[in-house]
Amino acid sequence: MQYVLYLASGSSSRRGMLMAAGIPFQVTEHTADELSCSLDQPLESLVTQITLLKINHVSIPDGVEGQVAFVLTADTMTLDSYNRLHGKPVDRQDAKTMLISCRNGALIGTAFCLQKKIFQNGAWHTEQQIVGYDQAWCIVDVPDVFLDFYLDRIPFTQVSGGITIEGFGEQFVKEVSGCYSAILGMPMFKLREALYELKFYAF
Repeated sequence: MQYVLYLASGSSSRRGMLMAAGIPFQVTEHTADELSCSLDQPLESLVTQITLLKINHVSIPDGVEGQVAFVLTADTMTLDSYNRLHGKPVDRQDAKTMLISCRNGALIGTAFCLQKKIFQNGAWHTEQQIVGYDQAWCIVDVPDVFLDFYLDRIPFTQVSGGITIEGFGEQFVKEVSGCYSAILGMPMFKLREALYELKFYAF
């Protein structure tokens, strides 16, 4: 690796996946209003729109003339079997409602946007951009008697649909079909391909 990758995300799962993949990064923030995006659109379209909105509102420090940096944003949402979209739960009851609605299966999709930027004439300019998306269908069945047991042990306000499939949450995963890492919040295979295409890697 030879460049800085700025991750504009507060997701501990995304940070963990980048660390496990040996991809160095720095966490930064964005000021995008995600609620400005209409939920009345397909899953892929919505998470892609939110991801692009985020990258247009990312804050990164000034560089030096000619410096290259990369910026990464992502968004994950859940579509339940009743065709209802879910983001992160706002509270415990909201999480319970989402988990119950996903017992018959849910489609979880994650979009990401990767930009390669160069610092010229006192400002960052985007040289290249790759937008990617992947998804997986899963059944995560948390029975009523286990709901509080589950919610006491996971950061449910930080995950789409209140669904956690790794670690403690694995015991409630009945089936997964598709891109596993998209459920966690970052399609890692496609991200690695994008980083390589934009020459993030030094080899």
